[in-house]
Amino acid sequence: MKKLFIAFLFCAALFQNVKAQDFLYQESYNLLVKMLENPETYSFKKAVFSVENAYNNGILDTIALNNEISFLKTLSNKLLKSRTLQYQGKDKEKVSKYAALFSVLNDSIPIKDAKDNDFVYVPYRYDFNDPFGHENWKNMFVSKLLQTRKGNCHSLPYLYKILAEELGVDANLALAPNHVYIKHKSEKDGWYNTELTSGIFPIDAWLMASGYIHLDAIRNGVYMKALSNQESIALCLVDLAQSHQRQEFYSLDFVIKCADKALEYFPNYVNAMILKTEAKGKKIENILASKNTSFSDVNKYPETRKILLEIQSELTTIHKLGYRQMPEEMYLNWLVSLKEEREKYTNKKITTFKPPTN
Repeated sequence: MKKLFIAFLFCAALFQNVKAQDFLYQESYNLLVKMLENPETYSFKKAVFSVENAYNNGILDTIALNNEISFLKTLSNKLLKSRTLQYQGKDKEKVSKYAALFSVLNDSIPIKDAKDNDFVYVPYRYDFNDPFGHENWKNMFVSKLLQTRKGNCHSLPYLYKILAEELGVDANLALAPNHVYIKHKSEKDGWYNTELTSGIFPIDAWLMASGYIHLDAIRNGVYMKALSNQESIALCLVDLAQSHQRQEFYSLDFVIKCADKALEYFPNYVNAMILKTEAKGKKIENILASKNTSFSDVNKYPETRKILLEIQSELTTIHKLGYRQMPEEMYLNWLVSLKEEREKYTNKKITTFKPPTN
């Protein structure tokens, strides 16, 4: 009887935990949808941290994270006052903020603390340990980046965009296969790329060198497009769904709901399409399992046949958009190539973005 009572308490506690987590995910979803529908409520920082907080069961230390962001903002402003940028466009003030922010994320900087002690500020670095979050999904988070000073092509550009908005300027996320980076536009140099994983400004040829960016994907805005703020929130919706999938108990309907909402505002967002088809595939598996049968009987039942036809149509659309899957090992080799062939791929027009110390 005692064992039965303990088991009951365990199940009750587990049920309450699942319900609380469901609430956090729905709360984050509602916040992201509100930002999409009411642009005046937009805040990329709040969007990102709401997603990470849901995964962390509501215990994300946003006070500490905001303090760290405030420190980075202060440091950026100090660089703005102490350095002069070699750039003469009318948008110099904005470009100077980009340069200061780039330096904060990539350079070792000698600074003084509140007691006038000298020390060297250590910049952020790419973390090649579990860069896709397979072992620990938190490795994708901005919060992990701020705590460890190590991140990846997801957290680094996200932090850059958050800090840019803290400085009062915009920053456009952009996509490549398995990759996120920053696109800026200046009066003097036009559109240019900012790569946080290696700390340079690569030309588009580097992106094309991966071999997995089809011209159709560029024409259709799948890759290499400067994303709007709404499209960036669509990325957060997919982040939310992907983190939800890593919970012990998750809802396929919630995953599909997130993907559908993301596609409303970013119609050619391939990652959302893939997420949706995979969730539908899992639905088919669950239905067939409930009937004690296998995939060979998928066309036998109207509900599974309907879903299968939807998946086939969606996969055809994904292929027509120009999407090509890039193997993870190939991606990492491509990423390293930017450092090894730095001179080959650096945008020479942007060399003056490294502000000299007065």
